[in-house]
Amino acid sequence: MNISRRSFIKSASVASVPFILPSHIWAAQTKPNSQLTMGFIGMGTQSRGLLGGFLAQDTRVLAVCDVDTTRRENARKRVNDFYSQKSGKTGVDCAAYNDFRELINRKDIDAVCIATPDHWHAIITLAALRAGKDVYCEKPLTHNIREAVEVMRAVKSNKRVLQTGSMQRSSREFRVACELVRNGAIGKLQRVECQFGDPGRPCDLPEEAAEPGLDWNFWVGPAPMRPYNSILSPRGMHDHFPDWRSYGEFGGGMVTDWGAHHLDIAQWGLGMDDSGPVEILPAAPGKKRGVKLVYANGVTVEHTEGFGVDFFGTDGQVQVNRGRFTFKHGNAMIASYTGKKSEKNDGETSLSAELQKAERGFLKDSKVKLYVSNNHISDFLQCVRERTKPITSELVGGHTVICCHLMNLAYYHGQKLKWNPARFAFAGGTGDRKWLTRDYRGPWKV
Repeated sequence: MNISRRSFIKSASVASVPFILPSHIWAAQTKPNSQLTMGFIGMGTQSRGLLGGFLAQDTRVLAVCDVDTTRRENARKRVNDFYSQKSGKTGVDCAAYNDFRELINRKDIDAVCIATPDHWHAIITLAALRAGKDVYCEKPLTHNIREAVEVMRAVKSNKRVLQTGSMQRSSREFRVACELVRNGAIGKLQRVECQFGDPGRPCDLPEEAAEPGLDWNFWVGPAPMRPYNSILSPRGMHDHFPDWRSYGEFGGGMVTDWGAHHLDIAQWGLGMDDSGPVEILPAAPGKKRGVKLVYANGVTVEHTEGFGVDFFGTDGQVQVNRGRFTFKHGNAMIASYTGKKSEKNDGETSLSAELQKAERGFLKDSKVKLYVSNNHISDFLQCVRERTKPITSELVGGHTVICCHLMNLAYYHGQKLKWNPARFAFAGGTGDRKWLTRDYRGPWKV
């Protein structure tokens, strides 16, 4: 562990930047320059897409951070090349850090984008919030339940804006699906089925020769120390999503990875963004599907195989996934697009056309109107400027990830659990408080 990691960094040099006002004086009546200044932490595959999205907006990226030299310098060059080409000037210099605390301590950075492995999310997010930064953090928002509660509290106490990267809510098909459910288009909602992969598992990867330029001790961070393996942190500039997410020490399997997308939509359709299940039923012994979340109104959300997110009501059914949507009312298929052709007829159609059929027929005079976001990044930036909550705020991301973690706990321990969503606590003598958190290594804690 190097010196900069052992001791908390109290100051950091600030790169030469244009005159851009920091967030603490945004409240002034006159704003000569309201361009948002940003730093990026974690520069892997997901962050490369996010970086491009933010560069295309009215932002100024001042710094990037990664514990891998190759990824860090690649991101720095990309930012520098972008601004040089845009301005026609050379000498642009985006700062690049190994230690996220150096980036967060910069007073000229208004907001950070966090796209590290999951086990780092909460620690970096909390540090950023307490330093007065607004945060865009990838999903799942946290690695455990206690972290989710602490992040929700920190956003409120520090009066910050946070967007969780559960970007399906910024896609029309998911909003229309949930509006149909919320407005009773399929009658009384009875159950929901969500499709995603396996729960997390213990990491058993063998040791490999270390990757040159990678600060492996810092990559592992708060997790238990283990030898390097390229499956966890691939060598060079890879273009795939690494499989650290499958292992409980660093992620939560597909239950937290894709579950943070599909369970988020289930929560939206249920109208449970500020709550959660009251009971969690385990799967059959040894099975990796079958856990059910049970809500106070009797509706169940089951982890299974299927379409993506499947809502079943007393008078119909809505199915939705990325780029796919079906809506059945009674025995009639009202709208259907599953990728190529309509299931209602053999003619060519489109997702937009099928969504429009559902909206015109069943949502024209609807009472429940859900938050409309057409771009997840733009929504975050607008909310930062207006100081409002974005579409997947800390409350949305926090309650969704708690659902994911509760589902995993049922797989890990094979027990029926009772849950108090208002107190974020096990109920009825079930569960163990230790399951809500983890042991943190070294100086890291939440």
